[in-house]
Amino acid sequence: MSVRAIASLNELTSVEFAQALRPLFEAAEPLANALYSARPFASYEELIDRAEALANAMSPDDQVAVLSAHPRIGASPAEISAFSYREQGYANEATADGRELERLAALNREYEKRLGFRFVVFVNKRPRAELIPVFEARLHNAREQELRTGLHEMFLIARDRLTNLSA
Repeated sequence: MSVRAIASLNELTSVEFAQALRPLFEAAEPLANALYSARPFASYEELIDRAEALANAMSPDDQVAVLSAHPRIGASPAEISAFSYREQGYANEATADGRELERLAALNREYEKRLGFRFVVFVNKRPRAELIPVFEARLHNAREQELRTGLHEMFLIARDRLTNLSA
């Protein structure tokens, strides 16, 4: 899969535009609408940079909506995008240790209950077992810090996806 030419992206309707962003990130409505209003973009790099700036300037409620559009780490394969499937290592079933998946599910529940939004981390092909200590450490951060960290991680993911889609 590849991304469409940036010029054609700039010409899409708002619904088509939001859908076309999916290969890069799960664009929740507040982010998709803000980006649509910020068109045109000269490049995808500019779009991602602008998306990050817009997301960081949003209200905490909108930031929560943006982060909560992302799939949970360790979620069922039916609940995630093809990109998340590859990034989280689902293709390698040897990494699907039941204890790890149970621990990730418990951490997801605890994180969402405590902070009110989804945990987002740039997996970068790391095994799930390596994500558990990251998850546990971040669970103790202040909510505002986690909003910033989650958004930063989300845009690291988007930049990595762009690199992979452009290759």
